[in-house]
Amino acid sequence: MPIVTFDYNDFINLLGYKISKKELIERLPMIGADLDKVEDNEISMEFFPNRPDLASVEGIARASRAFFDFEKGLKKYDVKKSDILLNVDPSVKKVRPYVTTALVTNVTMTDELIASLMELQEKLHFGLGRNRKKVAIGVHNYEPVEPPFTYKAVDPDAVQFVPLNKVESMTMTEILRRHEKGVDYAHLIEGFDKHPLIVDANNNVLSYPPIINGSLTEVTPFTTDLFIDVTGTSRKAVNYALNIVVTSLAERGGQIHSTNVIDGKESFVVPDLKPVRRTLSKDYVNNVLGTKIDEKKITFCLQKMGYNATSIKGKIDVEIPAWRADILHDIDLIEDVAVGYGFDKFETDFPKALTFGYELPKRGFYDALKSVMIGLGFNEVNTFTISNEQDEFKKMGLKPDKCVEIQNPVGEEYSCLRVGLIPSLLKILSENRHHSLPQQIFELGIVINDSFKNTYHLGFVKIDAKANFTECKSLTEAILRETEAKYSIKNKDHPGFVKGRCASIDINNKEVGFFGELHPKTITEFELEHPIIGCEIQAGMLF
Repeated sequence: MPIVTFDYNDFINLLGYKISKKELIERLPMIGADLDKVEDNEISMEFFPNRPDLASVEGIARASRAFFDFEKGLKKYDVKKSDILLNVDPSVKKVRPYVTTALVTNVTMTDELIASLMELQEKLHFGLGRNRKKVAIGVHNYEPVEPPFTYKAVDPDAVQFVPLNKVESMTMTEILRRHEKGVDYAHLIEGFDKHPLIVDANNNVLSYPPIINGSLTEVTPFTTDLFIDVTGTSRKAVNYALNIVVTSLAERGGQIHSTNVIDGKESFVVPDLKPVRRTLSKDYVNNVLGTKIDEKKITFCLQKMGYNATSIKGKIDVEIPAWRADILHDIDLIEDVAVGYGFDKFETDFPKALTFGYELPKRGFYDALKSVMIGLGFNEVNTFTISNEQDEFKKMGLKPDKCVEIQNPVGEEYSCLRVGLIPSLLKILSENRHHSLPQQIFELGIVINDSFKNTYHLGFVKIDAKANFTECKSLTEAILRETEAKYSIKNKDHPGFVKGRCASIDINNKEVGFFGELHPKTITEFELEHPIIGCEIQAGMLF
């Protein structure tokens, strides 16, 4: 969860009201946070990740005014019109289709604002932005550029500019190879012939999203006017990110100015801070919360959480702030009713129905299998269910097959769900290759089968200078004998194993596992040197 660190005195200045540090530390977690630490006047709070609007001290101060009953209801910000235009070229649609912008003037770049803005930007990139894939934010000094602006896709070898924190001009391709941010985020635009770019009327580069800004618009301590651009793959997400950033700047005295985004036949005036309306039923709220509170109290609780709310005949009309990205359903509003009401006020009670749990039938069988493996001298390990196609297929000599891919992986090492246990076990051996031999480990864990269902497999590997097929067959048959399974063993060709030293395990004429000596190529792919035997069985088929 994101940790926001702020100075108590800076918070009080933003809040505009007096509250003791002790009371703040006691009451603030009730909004939806955990106290991380307090060092003198520096307070660190860990906020729940569903509230990106609380990722800055400015957002916390705004929420606190309502929660502490200083200024209940929806905070309104003055947005002045401007004639700033940004034209979206159709060429960018296949790369990074959405963009939104704003101008904030009269900004005083204090140390506190700079630190908070940088922290907010990074937290939005990581959470709401999914590490810049979904949302990337650019903050610019507005003075050296001239509208109208253009958002387009260009040949990365045809455009060059000086990126932020550098003094030499580079092409966009060079930035991806040589700039720190380019190396970190190049994968986000990998595979595209053209890359996104924002330029001004004089073709000066403001931003190369989602990679880096141009040095021309670098923000300095003397900057007073900030131009904000947000690009991404979700229109809702980019709008929420812009709303959170500009309202945070407005909390410090900045003046928000709208801009006009022209996207083909559509045009948008942004930021759009008009609230979204929903209607809640009093009965639905009480049914979910198990309470008997009236409309007036529900309205009060919502106002305490920063909403405008009015009630008429059992219905509560709610105006949701434009920066609340977490409100997706009525149940989210009910959660805030509970927060505003106070979790400490809910009465405790015993469960209405008493039930008794029991062990699933297969669990006892799986525990018995583990005991068999331990009796055979193996050590149990637990590895990640998340793997990658390189380990699951290529290193095992297999052609890439269907698997469950992760849409937004943290890195290349964790890009899919595993289809077998042996690659995971070999990685454990690789991590422990500096230890003495023999090493023999097993795992009873979940893999994803051909039908994309979770299934339990039993796998073991042993690395030893004398490891061979005969030993592997003996160990496998010992396991099968203990389960009293009726099986047959047949020759099997597997590219990850030595030809003629691999066999399948069949039950009722259906293959349920395999075992044998691993091929030298497989062994070296996992950076190992000694002979290895391995076995993998569908554990559920032995039950």
